Order: sequence, then structure tokens, then C-alpha cells
Amino acid sequence: MTSIDPAAAQSATQAIPSIPCDSEGPVFREPWEAQAFAMTLALYDRGLFTWPEWAETLSAEIKRAQAAGDPDTGETYYRHWLNALERLVSDKGVADAKTLKRYFHAWDNAADRTPHGKPIELQPHDFHDHD
Repeated sequence: MTSIDPAAAQSATQAIPSIPCDSEGPVFREPWEAQAFAMTLALYDRGLFTWPEWAETLSAEIKRAQAAGDPDTGETYYRHWLNALERLVSDKGVADAKTLKRYFHAWDNAADRTPHGKPIELQPHDFHDHD
């Protein structure tokens, strides 16, 4: 389960008005969306980027997706969010594209073997090389 600090979430929603919200705060369709949101808050808190820098990167990801045919219905918002997060992590030198791809595949492997409703746990064999 992902725990999100309400004050941090409120700060983010004020800085990034496009975040889907209801009267209680950010709204997520899937657990991974909340996890991506929480990771972004944590990296912001650690000073990896500013909210204006985040907004610019997210906006660029949304525009790129729209140019590629994304219908902009809101259903793909957190996919763009995750792409923006990956871009900033890579651009800032925290992890390169190869490392991000390695973890993507490891999570995919772990998710494939995990029964629905159970937590996904990474294991060493999830990290076999993908080229």
C-alpha cells in the first residue's frame, strides 16, 4: 500500500493544477498511479527537481503523446506522469535508460507471477539481462 503525505500531496496539486483531484485530494485509478505520484513527491522532497521543472517535463510528455495520437481523455495522464518521472531521473543522472529498462522488465516479470491482489515482490531472478 502506498502512503502519501496529505500536505505534500496538497503542495503538489497546487503547483501542478492538472493533477486529477476530488475534494479529498489526488485521485488514482490504479495502485501504480499512486506509487508513481508518491515517488515523484519523494524525489521532489529530496531536491531532484522543482515543481516548475516537473510541470515543464510533464507538459512536454503530454504534448509528445498527443502528437503521437494520444486522445487526451485523461485515462493516460499517469502514463505521461511516469514517462516524465523516468525522463527526469535519467536527465538528472540518477539512473540511465538501461537501468530503468532493467527495472521495468524486473517488475513485469514479478507482476506476471504474482497472484492478483498480492503485493509484487522483486527477486534476484527478475533482473536477468534484457537487451
